[in-house]
Amino acid sequence: MYFALICRDKPGHLEIRKANREAHLSYVAETAVVAQAGPFLDDAGDMCGSLVILDVADKAAAEAWATNDPYAGAGLFESVTVQAWKKVVG
Repeated sequence: MYFALICRDKPGHLEIRKANREAHLSYVAETAVVAQAGPFLDDAGDMCGSLVILDVADKAAAEAWATNDPYAGAGLFESVTVQAWKKVVG
């Protein structure tokens, strides 16, 4: 089952994102449940959030993944929404 994580960074936290990016990408690789992912960009082209599509058993698994993401541990996010998602195209 797919779940979309829609994560918005706290304002002024770009350096926190950059400092934790390697750990986040390692977590993505190690967990092997990310179907698609990438950062949102602000008007200046800087990263300001994330869209992560997870392929997991249920919402609890998606929430657990989000909680254990190094970005979350670093306090990067202002908000995280976990939403069931149905792939139709792509």
